[in-house]
Formats: sequence, C-alpha cells, structure tokens
Amino acid sequence: MRDRRDVFTLEILSNALNSIAEEMFWTAIRTAKSSIFYETLDFSTAITRWDGDTVAQAVGIPLFIGVMDFAAKHMMREAEEIYGSLHPGDILISNDPYKTGTHLNDVALAMPIFYKDRPGDLLGIAVAKGHINDIGGMNPGSWGPGSTEIFQEGLYIPVVKYYVRGERNTDVIRMIKANSRVPDYIFGDLEALAAALRLAYKRVNELAEKYGAETLREAMDHVINASEKLAKKRLQELPQGSYIGEDFLDDSGETDEPLRVRVKVSIGDCKFVADFSDNPPAVRAPINTTYPATVAAVRIVYMAVVDPHLPYNNGLVKPLEVVAPKGTIFNAEKPYPVSVYWETLTYAADLVWKALTPVLKDRLTAGHFLSVVAETIAGVDPRTNEYFVLVEPNPGGWGAGHDRDGENALVSFADGETYATSIEVAERRFPVIVDRYELNTEDGTGHGKYRGGFGIIKDYRLYSTEASFTTAINRARFPPWGIEGGCHGTTNYMVIIRQGKEYMRVRKIVNFKLEEGDIVSIRSGGGGGWGDPLDRDPVLVLWDVVNEYITPETARKVYGVVVDPETRTINWQETRKLRQKMRRQERRCPPPEGLREKYLLKGED
Repeated sequence: MRDRRDVFTLEILSNALNSIAEEMFWTAIRTAKSSIFYETLDFSTAITRWDGDTVAQAVGIPLFIGVMDFAAKHMMREAEEIYGSLHPGDILISNDPYKTGTHLNDVALAMPIFYKDRPGDLLGIAVAKGHINDIGGMNPGSWGPGSTEIFQEGLYIPVVKYYVRGERNTDVIRMIKANSRVPDYIFGDLEALAAALRLAYKRVNELAEKYGAETLREAMDHVINASEKLAKKRLQELPQGSYIGEDFLDDSGETDEPLRVRVKVSIGDCKFVADFSDNPPAVRAPINTTYPATVAAVRIVYMAVVDPHLPYNNGLVKPLEVVAPKGTIFNAEKPYPVSVYWETLTYAADLVWKALTPVLKDRLTAGHFLSVVAETIAGVDPRTNEYFVLVEPNPGGWGAGHDRDGENALVSFADGETYATSIEVAERRFPVIVDRYELNTEDGTGHGKYRGGFGIIKDYRLYSTEASFTTAINRARFPPWGIEGGCHGTTNYMVIIRQGKEYMRVRKIVNFKLEEGDIVSIRSGGGGGWGDPLDRDPVLVLWDVVNEYITPETARKVYGVVVDPETRTINWQETRKLRQKMRRQERRCPPPEGLREKYLLKGED
C-alpha cells in the first residue's frame, strides 16, 4: 500500500494507538484473576516506539506513567545481551525495581512487535505492568515495614522469557508460582497481562498492514515530536524561577526520628528540573524508592501543571529532568529494600506540589492525606481452606483549592485512577464483613476559607481464625499542609478493635496476629485548608453543620459562626461580634498535636 504521510493520517494513527492501549487495558481487566486488577485497576498497559519511548498508554495507576519506558528499554536491552536476538511470540518478564521501577510486586511484561512476524523488523514494544498480590518473601502480600534488604521482600525476577516463540516458558512459570502464597492468582494475573500484549501485537500489525509500516513509524515519531513542542509551549506559560518544597517523613524506618526531605524545582522556558540532591542516604528499611519511581512521581505533578488532559506519551516529558543522586532515599540501589516505596514516592510528588502551589494557585490544591493507607489482611479462608491476601489502597481527604473545598474520599494522587475494593467484592472474595464505611468526620479536616475534604473510616470484621495484619502509613505524625492561613489537615492511622474495645492504634505494624472477630478499622485523614477560616462564607459553614460534617461547636470555635442547633439557622448578630473578636487573635489553627517544636514547618502553625 502507498504510504500516506499527511497530518490527518498521522493523527488518525496516533488516536488508533491510544485506542489499542485502552483495549489492552480492558482485556487485562476482563481476564485477570485478582480483584486488585479488575476492581482496583492497579496496573497499566502501553505501546512504545522501537526505542522504548512510550507513544500510547492506558489510564491505569498514574505512578506507572513514569516507568513503562524504563521497563521497555531495560528489558529489551538486557534481552539482547542475554539472548542475542528476539523472535515473534517472545514475551519478557522482570520485576527488577531498580531498573524497571517500583517494587517486587509490580511485575513488568514486554513483547517486541515485529512487522509480519519478521525478526528484526521492529514496529514497537507492547508493555504491561501490574501489582501481583504475593510474590513471596517474609510477609504475606510481599511488603511490610520490617525488611532490611530486597531479598526479604520476595522473588527477584531478572529479565527472562515468559513466552518463547508463542509458547509458555513452563520452567519460569513453575518457579514464579512456587514462590507465591496464591500461585493460581499470580498465574492468572500474569496471563491477563500477556493476553493484553498479544492483542497489541495483532492490532499494531493490522495498522501497519493498512497504512504501511513506515507510515506507522512516522506516526510514532510525530506523536513524540508534537507532544514535546506542545510541552515546551506550555512551560513558557508557567512562572519562571526556582521554588523549594520541604517536609518530613514520619520516621526513617530505622529509628523513630522524622526524616527531612526536600526538592528544588526550577522552571525555565523549555526546561522543568526537579532536584532531589539535598536528601538523606537510603535506609535499611523499605521506604526507599528507586530512580524510575521518583521520576514517575515527578511526572504526575508535571503533567498536572503542564496539561492534565493530554494523553500521555514520552514527548510530553522530554523537557523534564529529575536529579536524584545514587544511594539516596530517592534513588536507592540494590540491595536496599523498597517494598513500601510508595510512601516516599508520594512525598516526592507532594514536595514538587508543595513548592509550586503558591505560584500555581489555579492548578494545584493544599496538601492531601498523601499516604496510600494500604493494608494487608492475609490468612486462611475457612470457607475454602485456601490462602487469601487482601491488599488495597484506601481513599482519603484532598486539600482545598483557591476557590473550592477539597474532595472527599479520593485515593492518593500516586494511585489516581485506582479504586478501593468494593464492599461486595471484599465480602465475597475474603473472610471479612464490612461493618462500617463512611466519611471520617470524627477526626475532621483542615479548616479554611475553603476546607479540605474528609477521609474515610472503614471497618473490616474478620471471621478467620488464622490471619495476620500489616500496614505502613505516613502522614500519621505530620498532617497535610494548609496554605494562605488554611489549617493543616488530619492524620492517617488504623485501629485494631478487639471484643468491642480499642485494642491498638497503629501506623506501622508487621504480621500482627488477628483473632476471629477482630475489627481492622482504617482511618484516613482530611486535606489541608486554603485561606483564613474566618473568611469562609457563613452559609457554607451552616451547610456543613446541617450535613453533619462539622458540629455547631466547631462552627463557633473555628469559623466564628453561631448556629442554633435546634432551628439550624445562623445568629447573624452574634456571628458578627464573634468574628470581630476572633480576628484580633493571631492564631487561627491549632498546631499539629504530638510534634516537638523543632519539627514544625513554616506555615503549619
């Protein structure tokens, strides 16, 4: 067929590639074994150019935006060194967190797409990466705050062939299944990802047949080049300069001392640089993050400020540079543990967010609950006598914007398009009953002219006699930050309730033995506020009282609004007097509880 390289054809092919990436995504959802795929959507699919640059990616977990190109490039390069050449039907597998990103649970598959099955005639690479619920290691679910080296966290898979010329590599599959507590689930989820890759192989070849292989390659180049030009144009619209973001991790994982983290963001005409040079060395605890994961974190915020509505490809991030010296907490190297990397990754994103919010008020919000607030409840299901692993992210409160209240009960921005497990699925698949699932108005949120959103309370009641509980949470000591006089938000934590009483309140715990009837109560925090609480419209304060988001006492003490609890009306005369009195006071917001003065950050009090 004659190549047609007009701009319309190139745009048609660009959209077709995005459609294929989406079709890959839904193929995996329809065929996956685990709810973390088909309910939570903790995976992503993509198509890259021959060189590994992403040209189309489905909406999956946002942190995988930054790692698909790392995975494709590393796996193809390693495979060529090991095998010399690849063949049609070959599918590679690896979970190397230092090269392909994130942690051992996140397994990547890559499949070279050859035109008409001709070895060497490479059109692109199909890539998929997803969270496998258990890849072995010392903890059920393969993560937890107790590890001191990567080898304790599960099976480390170098780049090997998962499929060889279209046939399963049964030796590799047997080895992977033998290391998992839930082997049928891990195999089912990997096969779902492999099915998505084979679909991409077929669809991309169909495009090449219809429009010509060279036209398709030119369309891929067009996607990258056009997006790079657009990104540079958008950067010129942003405020030029350097900005600092600083915060504290709740602890280092080795000691209970908080760990200061920092970024310097520099924006030029055609450059966006996030410099993490001034940060602690990696620690012997699993909160370290690898370089690809740190890049992914920054890409999330970069996309938010450049243009959050554009379909992602590598051209958009060509102007972005992430500096993170090797051996630091944001660029850990083997054998430093990384299984709870997401807690530090979210700080990497939040630091950039915090640095830019004062100058990009129309695009970014105050601080949100930040943590993934993940838990593992694992054990033996008495209904089937089989092992189960319940792992999920949980939603929380987002920060207020300059013109609106924060959103309630959304997942952390690192998880983006993922979902918490539905009650119906949780109760069907696992030996639990959900006793309560509601907004966390008990702990409140960050007050302000616009208040932060509320977190959640979710209570899992266990009816297994053999189960354990693991969690690792941040923002349990240092709450979400407010801005322009807005109050800080509230913190994250979990509670073990035994025999109807609070037995233990935790932010980090490993393999705690649960008893039948125990309740694991998940409590996520509220987002930071924006602006002086005394500037909040009294009618909005009344609305919050009427809807039981806040009490009449909070309306009076924080907002200076006097609400009659019986008539649910505002006493305007008393409100004006009270607000005049309160404006003469310097402090609007209470300081974060339980923190020594030396750790308080500027603006938090």
